[in-house]
Amino acid sequence: MEQEPLLMIPGPVPIPQRVRAAMTRQAINHRGPEFGAAYAETVRTLKTLFGTANELYIISGSGSAGMEAGIANFARDKRIVSLVNGKFGDRFAKIAERYGTVTVLDSEWGTPLDLERLERELEAGAEVVTMVHNETSAGIKNPAPEVGRLARKHDALFIMDGVTSIGGDDVRMDEWGVDIAVVGSQKCLAAPAGLAAIAVGDRAWDRISEKRPFYLDMAAYRKSGRGTPMETPYTPAVPLFLALHEACTIIDEEGVPARIARHRRMADAVRAAAEAWGVDLFPTLDEHHAYSNTATALRIPDGLTDKDLRGTVKKFGIEIAGGQDHLKGKIFRIGTMGGVGAQEILATLAAVQFTLKKSGVAADDGVEAAAGVLLG
Repeated sequence: MEQEPLLMIPGPVPIPQRVRAAMTRQAINHRGPEFGAAYAETVRTLKTLFGTANELYIISGSGSAGMEAGIANFARDKRIVSLVNGKFGDRFAKIAERYGTVTVLDSEWGTPLDLERLERELEAGAEVVTMVHNETSAGIKNPAPEVGRLARKHDALFIMDGVTSIGGDDVRMDEWGVDIAVVGSQKCLAAPAGLAAIAVGDRAWDRISEKRPFYLDMAAYRKSGRGTPMETPYTPAVPLFLALHEACTIIDEEGVPARIARHRRMADAVRAAAEAWGVDLFPTLDEHHAYSNTATALRIPDGLTDKDLRGTVKKFGIEIAGGQDHLKGKIFRIGTMGGVGAQEILATLAAVQFTLKKSGVAADDGVEAAAGVLLG
């Protein structure tokens, strides 16, 4: 019998059957009360996940559309500092370069950001800071509270990509001083790809550009979103909205603290397995940074190729991710996000462990170590 593949990559993630079913229903009026109620209920859950009381709106577009909306509306023609230590920080910088004057503060992928240099740039007059909170390309979590504190100290806006942390890790937008935050639907929320949610604080609204994009005009989203029923300014991807609404219902049922704890436990299990195997984690940390809790990056051991590693795991119907750009062939990544749990984690680790042993790489029982974490 043909089985569906198990996606254990840093998104997209397996979609629960209830969420898939929500997309199959007959079309509804996106200017009517039923859609408006679903939109409002989804926003309510998302605000809890963002840790915010700010206004929040949903865009029919991927997480990158949300990132661009943040830049295009609130950072146009401004001096922007982009913090980069991975693939998606680099993408944020490239988006920013379309709209403002950008200084890129580059660190090696998977190494700490240079916060001292950031402060010097802010002292020199930088007006906006961009940062990826959870850099899945390198398995590192960046210090949002510290960056937010520096941005507030120098009266700069802080735009944060929370695409792979919101819904799976602790995010406190308001407490951390984040002015604009973004999430994508296909990551920790366990919904289909194609939607982005963006939360905007009062400081950002006060500085919104007069020259704004048309489709991504956040003033238009604000005007429509404040109406009764709640609407989008342009025709939304209604099936995706309904799927996200169901995904948020599942999140409410699980409870946000329990969901975050589950994500952390899964990541801890993968790291415990890596330690038992003697496989090194990729990121380099300092006191401000941490390992990602939604994607673990591991170095490919000597004597094993990316093709053999991921190819063998894929024969079990499980997909894990490789490295991107200059990290291709050097690391592999296991996603721990969405609705998956112990069953999927143990199956994935068993397949990886089999591959390590088959290739002659010494590997003790990482599965047993992971199981202990999952049951603990």
